[in-house]
Amino acid sequence: MLNKNNTFMTNCAGCKNPGCYTGDDCTKGQDFSSYINLSKKEYNKAVNKNILEVSARIEGEHYMEWTRLEEIISFAEQMGYTRIGISHCIGLTNEAKHLLEALERKFTVHSICCKFSGIDKKDFNLTQINCNRYEATCNPIGQAMVLNDLKTDLNIIVGLCIGHDILFTKYSDAPVTTFIVKDRVTGHNPAATLYSNYYHKKFINK
Repeated sequence: MLNKNNTFMTNCAGCKNPGCYTGDDCTKGQDFSSYINLSKKEYNKAVNKNILEVSARIEGEHYMEWTRLEEIISFAEQMGYTRIGISHCIGLTNEAKHLLEALERKFTVHSICCKFSGIDKKDFNLTQINCNRYEATCNPIGQAMVLNDLKTDLNIIVGLCIGHDILFTKYSDAPVTTFIVKDRVTGHNPAATLYSNYYHKKFINK
């Protein structure tokens, strides 16, 4: 649809009748044919088609059965990946260790911590949590560079901070998926804010 400035916009969030799921035209007069045709062209590229096929197979054959970890393992196997990278937050070192142990039964696994280089936040005039001590900045670009040199086939994010996850994904040569999303307040379950009445009052029902 067009907004008051006559620019294109779309909003599928909260749709009560997603006709697109069954192939119906729910675009309300908008012409999405160009997006359909362009995306189909991209999906016909071998690497994209393979990812699409494997993803659909996992969903279709194990819907509501497998955990995210099981899905990642099967996805990597079916894609023929042999080298997996884990880019993790220093605060989730134990979680990264357990993930590595689960994955290394089938793959060669490399893990790299966000603080591995120890670069001083002051080098970039970055805000510190405590100005009275040395604070190393996270180095997501460096994490990506290390895993790029290790020739990983797939990289997994474990709790990188907002923004750092974006930079890591931007600089990673290998495709990236997320296993844990950083949310210090909700125990790394950011969806909790959408289900809580308290957060509804804070963010939505003002």
